[in-house]
Amino acid sequence: MLNIDAILRDLVPQFEEKLRARLAEQNKEWLIEQIVRLTLDAHSLEEKDRKHIREEETKKRQARAERVKTLKLDQEKLREFIHRHQEYNREKLIEENFLSSNAPAKGSELITADFRFAAGDELLRTAKDMLFGFLFGDESNTRFERTQRKLLTLTIPRLKSDALDFMKGATKLSAEGTWQDPKGAAKDIRTDNAVFEIEYGEIEGDRIADGIITALKLINYLEINEEILYGRIEKVEQSTLVS
Repeated sequence: MLNIDAILRDLVPQFEEKLRARLAEQNKEWLIEQIVRLTLDAHSLEEKDRKHIREEETKKRQARAERVKTLKLDQEKLREFIHRHQEYNREKLIEENFLSSNAPAKGSELITADFRFAAGDELLRTAKDMLFGFLFGDESNTRFERTQRKLLTLTIPRLKSDALDFMKGATKLSAEGTWQDPKGAAKDIRTDNAVFEIEYGEIEGDRIADGIITALKLINYLEINEEILYGRIEKVEQSTLVS
């Protein structure tokens, strides 16, 4: 059956031959001018694409900040979130129709929207909004009395790092995986990892840390899909950040 691909396969060799012949007839100055023009045009298009991406990311971040503001996060909302979701795992999410039973195996590729039900999409958005509020919230959109600084270090495969693209207030580093589970359940040896470092304000009792862990678990189960999501929270003794 004839299709556009077949037609192109027939025409490309002829077009390339004719193009080379026509270019060979032109003078050097004209060829240089055309190469420069085409290069600048391509660069201009790439810059427009980058600008559009930045604008879209800014809009998404602003929209998330507005949603966080409507959540009116405080210690009571934090306790409710932890109590409601801390026991969730992959099996429970499938059982309660958040996640499809044929979602990619744990530890494999990213879980896309095709494998989440509407409730799963909503829960994932909520988990990201809560995480955003816990890490980047201030007096304008949250109601926490933050008394100390903590540092969250999170390591995930770079190919999956877009799942956390809203965390722009973070230091993002590169690292090659070197860890292997002695029991053989998981490993990240030679994996191209992205390491996020985020300094945030903690409240008495380290309850925000509990909220962060709960949110990250949900995000991992519903999207990132790692066998083990590596994270560490530690106290910051000194900081250049002023709040």
